[in-house]
Amino acid sequence: MELKGVYNQNIIDSVQEGSIAEELGILPGDQIISINDVPVEDIIEYHYLEADEYIEIEIRHQNGEVVIYEIEKEFDEQIGLEFSNPIIDSVKSCNNKCIFCFIDQLPEGMRETLYIKDDDSRLSFLQGNFITMTNMRDKEIDKMIRYRISPVNISVHTTNPELRVQMLKNRFAGDILDKIGRLSDAKITMNAQIVCIPDINDKAELDRTIQDLVRFYPQMQSVAVVPVGLTKFRTALPRLEIFREATSSDLIDQIEKIQKKLLSEIGTRFVFASDEFYVTANREVPLAEEYEGYIQLENGVGLMRKLRSEVEEALHDIRKTVNMGGITITIATGASAYRFMKGIADAITERFSDLSIRVVEIRNAFFGDTITVAGLITGQDLIAQLKGIPLGDALFLPRVMFRADQLVFLDDLLPQDIERELEIKVIVCEEDGASLIKNIKNLRR
Repeated sequence: MELKGVYNQNIIDSVQEGSIAEELGILPGDQIISINDVPVEDIIEYHYLEADEYIEIEIRHQNGEVVIYEIEKEFDEQIGLEFSNPIIDSVKSCNNKCIFCFIDQLPEGMRETLYIKDDDSRLSFLQGNFITMTNMRDKEIDKMIRYRISPVNISVHTTNPELRVQMLKNRFAGDILDKIGRLSDAKITMNAQIVCIPDINDKAELDRTIQDLVRFYPQMQSVAVVPVGLTKFRTALPRLEIFREATSSDLIDQIEKIQKKLLSEIGTRFVFASDEFYVTANREVPLAEEYEGYIQLENGVGLMRKLRSEVEEALHDIRKTVNMGGITITIATGASAYRFMKGIADAITERFSDLSIRVVEIRNAFFGDTITVAGLITGQDLIAQLKGIPLGDALFLPRVMFRADQLVFLDDLLPQDIERELEIKVIVCEEDGASLIKNIKNLRR
């Protein structure tokens, strides 16, 4: 997952009007050093430390002067400092050399932040990032427990100690169950991710990993299994296989067998396969209730079913057929979602008269044909493959194609670049059915 923003160290972004900090003369651009002699490293720690009725806050002003302010206030009253960066000190980088790491498969020349590997528990809590916990020592786990950092999202991949060391290429990677056990004993909520690779951590190894993790239920509340993604830039990296139709179908059968057993034993399916497996296997995604609240959407678990259900609900709410007055739109998507989006388009055009929807499958020339998800489509591939095609009145692009924090493609192109090159209005649509239907209705003539 790409980091959301560039992190400065301890710099105050803004001061709330009328706050204690404003009264003390603390200004944006000043630097927070400590509270009660404890160095402030992140937003979590800052809010925990500022909660006391009496605090001493150490500030370095922009002129270099260091001042310790003594503050008496109500318990839990905030002093009014705000930070644009959730990790105030610096992001802890990943010290693994995972055999499947997507960042190692990027070409040269992309923006600098794409090459940052984070493995920071604070980002797991603040932004939902998944961490391997390989760079965490007892002191850091104690801190997670003390500050109640929860939920924690963990990239497990395998619980076999020897295999995990091999997969992450880190001699400290084998103790993951001990660390999960400590968090579980402290009642910290967790979710797990397994990047599955054929003939490495699938089949019997996958069974073992799930069996090990379910022992920590309900603190370990869910596990997502996602397929390995391989780009064409795997220079000097281990040779790996991707999941194909037969192997994807086998994995789904394996997961569904485990789900049935666990549903009977503990009342939850616990483990879920990502949508990519169902697409590759040419199998229908499970029903909405089988995703149990879509707890692992970030891993692509249930996105398709959720969107379909939302579209059906939004269409059901339309009392009568809507005449669109001859509007034509184009929806661009990745290879894995093409047939699914064709079905969505057909359902919509049945409810809207005089509306034409063209769904175009964008091949991933940038990363290679084995990358099929919409979230990794670049602006240059969109331009190259849509140029010269009649696109109609608007081009719909899913929000997932862009960075999490701003509308920028992976190759740094903007929606405006697509509009200019293709001479078409671009509509960036959130990943929910109501938003899609609303954006279509807004084009009505």
